[in-house]
Amino acid sequence: MTTPGPIAVSPELKAVLRRLKLGKMLDTLPERLALARQNHLPHHDFLELVLSDEITRRDRAGAEVRARAARLDPAMTIERWDDTAKVRFDRDLWGELTTLRFVEDTANVLILGPVGVGKTFMASALGHVACRRARTVHFERSDRMLKRLKASRLDLSHEAEMRKLIRVDLLVVDDFCLQAMDPTETADVYEIVVERHRRASTVITSNREPVEWLAVMADPLLAQSAIDRLQSAAYELVVEGESYRKREKPTAGQPNNGTRRRRGS
Repeated sequence: MTTPGPIAVSPELKAVLRRLKLGKMLDTLPERLALARQNHLPHHDFLELVLSDEITRRDRAGAEVRARAARLDPAMTIERWDDTAKVRFDRDLWGELTTLRFVEDTANVLILGPVGVGKTFMASALGHVACRRARTVHFERSDRMLKRLKASRLDLSHEAEMRKLIRVDLLVVDDFCLQAMDPTETADVYEIVVERHRRASTVITSNREPVEWLAVMADPLLAQSAIDRLQSAAYELVVEGESYRKREKPTAGQPNNGTRRRRGS
């Protein structure tokens, strides 16, 4: 039996769909019309089918927009994680984190481990999941975030920048406490943590154990207060093993098409 090909869509229908801002439905409508004819779909089933296509397309487009706004690496999604990597972590806990229930519970996640095991990748993957769930996300490396906040004091935009970080549904801070913080940076970290505590979720990656963070921050009292709040509401995922980055190393006969994708620490 020959499968019928796509059915032509009339100019009048195209005009109607575009006027209703449903022009993207034309990408799949001919095939859906052919499928409906082949399977003798009732009108209401066909309508549900094409509208579901449009919802899926809009959801995908919205997630992509949110991911770009969040500054997430498009290559660091759960689907692209190499599960054959020789790294060890609590897979049951990881599975729970990917459900994003921790965001609903306004809990935090600390992803800890040595350099190169994929911590940034995992944190970014959680960010992408949140974007797909229509959550607002912001990803930033800790040192860049703190430098940006310090510079914002000069043009009087500091309060506005802090509000953005405090109000976002999921804040992802990469390479936390990798470098020493001065009093101003420590105060900013304290403010962010206190304002987000039990109100919104934060994912942090770090090469250092939380017990080491205190020595990196300038003000011991503010540091202890911030660290206590972070840990008291956090899941801790420890990642160990070989460097994940080695899997991206180019080899002879395997060109990378001129692109190099950044992998997490």
